[in-house]
Amino acid sequence: MSQERPQIPPPTQILQMATGFWISKVLLSAAELGLFTELGSGPLSYEEIRRRLNLHPRSARDFLDALVSVGLLQREGDQYANSELTAVYLDRARPTYIGGFLEMCERRLYPFWGRLTDALRSGVAQNESGGADDFFASIYSTPDRLRGFLQAMTGISKGAAVQIASKFPWDRYRTFADIGCAQGCVPVELAETHAHLSGIGFDLAAVGPVFDEFVASRRLSERLRFVAGDFFADPLPQADVLIMGHILHDWNLEEKKTLLKKAHDALPSGGSLIVYEALIDDDRRSNTFGLLMSLNMLIETPGGFDYTGADCTGWMKEIGFRETRVEYLDGPDSMVIGVK
Repeated sequence: MSQERPQIPPPTQILQMATGFWISKVLLSAAELGLFTELGSGPLSYEEIRRRLNLHPRSARDFLDALVSVGLLQREGDQYANSELTAVYLDRARPTYIGGFLEMCERRLYPFWGRLTDALRSGVAQNESGGADDFFASIYSTPDRLRGFLQAMTGISKGAAVQIASKFPWDRYRTFADIGCAQGCVPVELAETHAHLSGIGFDLAAVGPVFDEFVASRRLSERLRFVAGDFFADPLPQADVLIMGHILHDWNLEEKKTLLKKAHDALPSGGSLIVYEALIDDDRRSNTFGLLMSLNMLIETPGGFDYTGADCTGWMKEIGFRETRVEYLDGPDSMVIGVK
């Protein structure tokens, strides 16, 4: 008589996670090659795509069909086309393009994450800064690297920007300043959505020309202006609302509290601070992206880490904000609002 074997779950989930970088790299390579931009004007045949992108015939069809299989391309017969998502967000000719973040993942983060085990053991950043205290000095060291990083910040902030523009009660305010504004994604979204608002983009001086170019391309230069400064060394701009998006997670706890205190000091009574990040859920179980972003801060910065909404509201109350709340935005992002 045979003995019944105990039931065990299949290893499918483990294998899918272990090979997750396969499809990630296919997407990153497609963005790097400009595939979605080539398809921006309409469907193309397999041979035409292969010719335009200079792809070897051995692998090109598998590459394209892998993108079809996950819904990033559509295929009818021998014709390939963008999906709705890639048409909107990954065609470089569109103002909704967010591929700068993918380009940064391809050029920078993909190889650095190969050193995660070293980072977990040493606690030292693994990027081009070599663990130096001034992470941004290396990022901003060349015009191409600077522009690529700023475009990446637009890519990762676009969804949150749209939601901040719609969910926050902007009818109560007239001015805002985006602290660490990068290319200007959030100021542009706010100004395009609310004609009564005027705003400031505050960042290091090297960012100014990129910000001004982006704002001018959207015909918003009369309502949006750049102010150069170092948010640790200089006073923050005064405005009804201050915004810090994907900023606090770059810094250690003491530095986080310093920035929150400076924001509180700069705001008028009744003014608000908006902090948005991929906030880790308070139970630290479900927002995988937020937890992985915190590991990305380990890879990228000397002391940065991501945090929960409860963490941030606690710091705000400690500093003196009289009212705080957390609101969900988009994808992994939420915002913490503090009212002075």
